[in-house]
Amino acid sequence: MKLWALYAAAAFCEIAGCFAFWAWLRNGKPASVAIPGVIALITFAWLLTRVDVAYAGRAYAAYGGIYIVASLIWLSLVEGQRPTGTDIVGALICLAGVAVILAGSGAFSPKA
Repeated sequence: MKLWALYAAAAFCEIAGCFAFWAWLRNGKPASVAIPGVIALITFAWLLTRVDVAYAGRAYAAYGGIYIVASLIWLSLVEGQRPTGTDIVGALICLAGVAVILAGSGAFSPKA
């Protein structure tokens, strides 16, 4: 459960951080919106180091699927756009990939 919570928190921070830059550079918001964005991105990177997976690349690969799902939630809740059927199917495929990667890494195994 801790693994999923870390990934969810990291995804929120990454999306919020990137969205701050989107708001500044694409939506004409003041440059000061980038400051909390930078803090969110630093927090995102720190959170990923808390994931109990032996190798960074594997942690990032599994995180990618969580990021996709979180991005679609953001799309709906923050941007007010409903994900399409293909968005949802794609996200489910990604979650299956996350499960395969993490199962192979032993992330679901009890610690000795």
